[in-house]
Amino acid sequence: MAQTVPRLINQKALHVLCYVSFLFLMQKANAFEFKVGGWQGNWTVPSDPNSALYNQWAEKNRFQIGDTLLFVYDANHDSVLHVTKDDYTNCNTGAPLEKFTDGHTVFKFNQSGPYYFISGVSDNCHKNEKMVVVVMADRSGHNSTPPIPSSPSPAPGEESPSGVTIAPSQDSSPPKAKNDASSSVSAVLGTVAAFVGSSLVLVV
Repeated sequence: MAQTVPRLINQKALHVLCYVSFLFLMQKANAFEFKVGGWQGNWTVPSDPNSALYNQWAEKNRFQIGDTLLFVYDANHDSVLHVTKDDYTNCNTGAPLEKFTDGHTVFKFNQSGPYYFISGVSDNCHKNEKMVVVVMADRSGHNSTPPIPSSPSPAPGEESPSGVTIAPSQDSSPPKAKNDASSSVSAVLGTVAAFVGSSLVLVV
């Protein structure tokens, strides 16, 4: 009997560890990377400057927290700016929330709500090298907050000027900077948990 109790405890611990490993792996597997404009496209002035090419592309996709956008562009002649709604509307490149110039930018969505992107070249922005992406609200019960633009956003269910329907969110607070460290820690913990869980399965 003395040997049976520790064995039962070890089996329960193993089941819990396997479950946690599974959750980490599922969380990682559910995140997607979207290449802006589709896999054949790049971040550049649309061939028809009068068309909202990037917004049309964004409206065809469903973005969730944890997903990433991949912007591919000529770093010598262009850049990507994450901006407020007003700066998006006016193609104001002077005060971006974030600026990217590496030519191969990966932007991660940490919150639900609208995200506004424009070219770092004002003339390109005026030729519709700009995009609104709406990240769906988190329905899992976790509290997520959208980035707050500098002017009022449409109410949930209404359409924005770009024709994008704004998803409802749970509360409002200013956007937080991307936390690459926490996502890296989650990835490491998931890998370690999966390794330990699979090792224990082999041992038992």
